[in-house]
Amino acid sequence: MRAILLDSPKAIDSQPLRAGEIPDPQPGPGEVRVRVSCCAICRTDLHIVEGELPLPKLPVVPGHQVVGHIEAIGPRAANVRLGERVGIPWLYSTDGVCPYCVRHTENLCEQARFTGYHVNGGYAESIIVRADFAHPIPDVFSDEHAAPLLCAGVIGFRAYRLSGAERGQSLGLYGFGASAHLVLQLARCQGCEVNVFTRARAHQKLAEELGAVWTGSAEDHPPRPLDAAIIFAPAGTLVPLALRNLRKGGTLALAGITMSEIPSMDYSLLYQERILRSVANSTREDCRDFLQQAAEIPLKPRIELYPLAEVNRALQDLKHSRIEGAGVLRVKN
Repeated sequence: MRAILLDSPKAIDSQPLRAGEIPDPQPGPGEVRVRVSCCAICRTDLHIVEGELPLPKLPVVPGHQVVGHIEAIGPRAANVRLGERVGIPWLYSTDGVCPYCVRHTENLCEQARFTGYHVNGGYAESIIVRADFAHPIPDVFSDEHAAPLLCAGVIGFRAYRLSGAERGQSLGLYGFGASAHLVLQLARCQGCEVNVFTRARAHQKLAEELGAVWTGSAEDHPPRPLDAAIIFAPAGTLVPLALRNLRKGGTLALAGITMSEIPSMDYSLLYQERILRSVANSTREDCRDFLQQAAEIPLKPRIELYPLAEVNRALQDLKHSRIEGAGVLRVKN
């Protein structure tokens, strides 16, 4: 089958991803094979390709926001059917028995494996996944519009819940890409006032179109203190800037898988019971809850489509903030 391979991590501007062919994967016990229709791109993909995360497998097929149809079912794979449309997110599998899994925090599983990182991902024509980690996609979404929901959407959803933002409160979003533009829609639907901090005027304009009550740069102050905030950009310098806009007792959630160094800052920024917390991965329950809510609203992802062969260009556009909303690779011809 056709696949996009990373042999060794390099800056995306040097075009490190190459097209190749690898054997069709065969589903084992409890697994299914999914014929990939499309796969959204993500900053985590960029961190993998550029070597900002230690890589457990090379070569590897990246991609972890996968939408396709089940084309083969392994023995003892339950609650699935041939032709069913499913999504495959970042969380690929867990052991189910470690203390974190037992406590219903499988996103922190000691033996967790991740799609497009420990195992080959969705930048390919087919992918194998455990049946219980494949999520049915609501009919309201096309394949292309469903793909960004599987990481940008669900991680944003988890970050939003962990921020504690409530109806009538003021929420700040730092960085405005694929995840933030979905969280803005969700938070607006649930009655929050959303403030967006981003340098790019095009991103500010999109945020305003989607209902942001205020937009500005990270150095600016919103009209009133924030009850909660989420940082999506992988820039540690944003942490003290966000904390200074946060009310007493507010929560600042860090949604990225990695971040540049957080600078030294005065304790007064954190004092008065402000909470600074990271967001790690997501659970299957997060995926189910979010996809249901996203369909009920319904969320309207803004997407830019790329053919699979132009994956290097797509990730370059992501790195240089040239994508409004989410970038999606079309895999199926």
